[in-house]
Amino acid sequence: MRKSLSLAAVALASALALTACGTSSEEPSTDEGASDTTELTPVTVGVIPIVDVAPIYLGVEEGFFEEQGLDVTLELAQGGAAIVPAVVSGEYEFGFSNVTSLLLATYNDVPLKAVAAGVFSTGTDPDFGGVAVLDDSDIESPADLAGRTVAVNTLNNIGDSTIRYAVEQDGGDPSDIDFVEMGFPDMPAALAAGQVDAAWILEPHLTRALLPGARVVSWNYVETDPDLMIAAYFTSQDFASSNPDVVEGFVAALQASFELASSDPAVVADILDTYTDIDPEVKDAMTLPRFESEFSEDTVALLADLALQYGLVDEEIDYSALLP
Repeated sequence: MRKSLSLAAVALASALALTACGTSSEEPSTDEGASDTTELTPVTVGVIPIVDVAPIYLGVEEGFFEEQGLDVTLELAQGGAAIVPAVVSGEYEFGFSNVTSLLLATYNDVPLKAVAAGVFSTGTDPDFGGVAVLDDSDIESPADLAGRTVAVNTLNNIGDSTIRYAVEQDGGDPSDIDFVEMGFPDMPAALAAGQVDAAWILEPHLTRALLPGARVVSWNYVETDPDLMIAAYFTSQDFASSNPDVVEGFVAALQASFELASSDPAVVADILDTYTDIDPEVKDAMTLPRFESEFSEDTVALLADLALQYGLVDEEIDYSALLP
């Protein structure tokens, strides 16, 4: 599993990242009469079309990044698997990914640096992600998931490791679960058709499953840790060391974005219409994550421990270089 990115690839990616750095904040403007727009540093951020990234869309719309001298372009990707190499190669300056994916990349010597928190569990019932079953299922608690088929979006990642932990805490056997990989949008229909016994689903697809009558048997994020940081924004180590002012401005703008998102759910609902296609009934009923800017090293340590405990890695992850 280890060393999936060769040293040569890392060196090439680092060189590309340094090249990218040279075209952004490292080049002073020579046009004294340039407009404010041309003086902004261009920054591309890889994001996923999910509720979690609503704050950064708000920040762009509200001008928080411009206030920090940044001209931010948001590029949609299917998942972190596409965002991580784009950031390391310098195609994107920043990206968004769940914490376990960042830990697994670090374990495989991908030179990443987390810069800010992304989203947190709500810490209570309901959360924005949970393990759902049909209403007439005999699965009543996390322990009952042992011996069953459970859909997750990615095998050997934050979904199955936190589910295993929740099952174990409830007295079940975490090794006796048959995880099946499936996209979140497909899970409500697969659950209704009986293709799986349970499905770990995030919003808005969780509400798409719950409205017809499914129910949640495990809030696996909350049961792992009520203060669990689910995802974070990151850059490459080369970009972070070469462009500290850009990173500082990016984080400051993110903090302002988080504050707005956490204080006004209505603006979050509105901004979702700009990059997602969520049914109005679902949008009104779904649960938003907790948007908070403070980075949680405790979460990083916990998810690193779970990765080792449940066999995602073969030895302890040295995540010191990943931390902001």
